[in-house]
Amino acid sequence: MKKQICTNCVMDTTDSLIQFDEEGICDHCNNFYINIEPSWPLYNLSFEELKRQATKIKESKPKNTDYDCLIGISGGVDSSYMAYFAKDVLGLNPMMYHIDAGWNSDIAVSNINKVINKLGLDLYTEVINWEEMKDLQRSFFLSQVSHIDTPQDHAFMSGIYRFARKNNFKYILNGGNISTECIREPLEWHYHASDLIQIKDIHKRFGKVKLATFPLVSIFVYKIFYRLFLNIKQIRPLDYIEFKKQDAINFLKKEFDWQPYKEKHYESRFTKFYEGYWMLEKFGYDIRKAHYSSLILTNQMSREEALQKLKEKPYSEEEIENEFRFIAEKLDFEVYELKELFKGKNKSFKDYKHSNNLIDLGVKLSTFLGLEKKLFR
Repeated sequence: MKKQICTNCVMDTTDSLIQFDEEGICDHCNNFYINIEPSWPLYNLSFEELKRQATKIKESKPKNTDYDCLIGISGGVDSSYMAYFAKDVLGLNPMMYHIDAGWNSDIAVSNINKVINKLGLDLYTEVINWEEMKDLQRSFFLSQVSHIDTPQDHAFMSGIYRFARKNNFKYILNGGNISTECIREPLEWHYHASDLIQIKDIHKRFGKVKLATFPLVSIFVYKIFYRLFLNIKQIRPLDYIEFKKQDAINFLKKEFDWQPYKEKHYESRFTKFYEGYWMLEKFGYDIRKAHYSSLILTNQMSREEALQKLKEKPYSEEEIENEFRFIAEKLDFEVYELKELFKGKNKSFKDYKHSNNLIDLGVKLSTFLGLEKKLFR
């Protein structure tokens, strides 16, 4: 089938369920214009609301601590700017939380230290048991699914909620934002990292090490139990301001000597390999299309610039040979074994046990209630 690309953004038929209107504009774009943009908070009014929320956050401070909220930091643009915004603009005193899953780039470590040191914040780093992380990541490689970054993503998500519960934090501030993430990549590209049924099934089939300490939390636990029963709230302050990615990068560089990455999520060396090479070359899914399309819709990148950037490979041939060797050795694969997996038959989340029907029902309910506006499919 001939590939079709949206006339407005750069999403195309590598999203097999994409739909186009008579003008060739995709449903991702139309969903943004119809369901997201009209209710995107007005900056002046919503910032006042954000300040009121900041007051509530301060009042919720756990006993016997100086910290009033929790922020996960990866060293990326969003979380680094979030740390500054919470401390210096909102006047909060957040505990910074970081999951070390074994794949931090040197730049990420440096960026985290620069930000927290200059802001005078405290950092708690939770180190994931490497033997368990390695075994789970090997399992996902062996399963031949496209979403091999699930172990990292799940650890990041579940770890911060468990830490919040243990230390009685009622507010988690998240750097996620509509401005740079209004288009969600399709599930066939990047399946839910929160589907514990799938994680356990893949690990049961291919794993060898018991996940005794790995932070495993079901989506229903953190969506329902943590949020409704324990009243742990997640707030995305960057949706309340005029957040522009390049402006944030320029600010961080100037104020913190922060160093940028070539692409979104490249603070993790594994994610850089996964998104920049494995998923692109093995499955044909270029996640940059979703990232760039979000920037196009929020007027931060032209379609022409995005199309030009997509012509360039994220990796050079020399780089990928080095990365293949690095990833293989770290995960106890021989290089030839990893290359054989790369050539192997591709599978999807549907080839393993999953909770997508229940998750989809929850998404539809959230959409009906106006809590979720992105296009999930």
